[in-house]
Amino acid sequence: MMRADLELIYAWVPNGARVLDLGCGDGTLLDALARDKGVSGYGLEIDLDGITACLEKGVNVIEQDLDQGLANFDDDACDMVIMTQALQALRRPDRMLDEMLRVAGECIITFPNFAYWRHRFYLGFKGYMPVSKSLPHAWYDTPNIHLSTFNDFERLCRDKGLVITDRAVGNGDHEGHWSSRLWPNLFGETAVFRVSRRDRVSRQANGQGGSEP
Repeated sequence: MMRADLELIYAWVPNGARVLDLGCGDGTLLDALARDKGVSGYGLEIDLDGITACLEKGVNVIEQDLDQGLANFDDDACDMVIMTQALQALRRPDRMLDEMLRVAGECIITFPNFAYWRHRFYLGFKGYMPVSKSLPHAWYDTPNIHLSTFNDFERLCRDKGLVITDRAVGNGDHEGHWSSRLWPNLFGETAVFRVSRRDRVSRQANGQGGSEP
């Protein structure tokens, strides 16, 4: 059974799409997409256990450090690039966003929201860096080096001239709740953003291509 955020991403991926999954873990998402939707593509993963699990599932996987970029993939090589819970661990998440939308016209990104009310309370009243389901590490051993908020990411997309075509928020189990939909920056612990290049959205609006799930 997939996590709720992966189920949402699964629903957003069109049938037969060419997909690149960055930090694909054990390949659960790519396996389900290939089996049920005829999706083709690759996963990139650096963890050896994750790579082994992908190979056991028959998922195409490449051992690759995301901080090295995606220079081994051509422009528009894929229909969609996916990255779940890895943006905050990269040295330059802004550059990775550029790379994702060079390789494909559309991407899906998930990350923990540092402005979640429990995190604010923890830091404001206890005076310590917050620890939660979405931020499970202590400050000294965390892989997360660029913590951000929903507002931060939306501003980054605006600054880059990108289009947010869909957005979902949820709690630590990646499940939606009415409060997080109304006030995502305060009550959303995790985020799922669907982002497109403006030229792709323009072509779709003019009926010149692009597919929907």
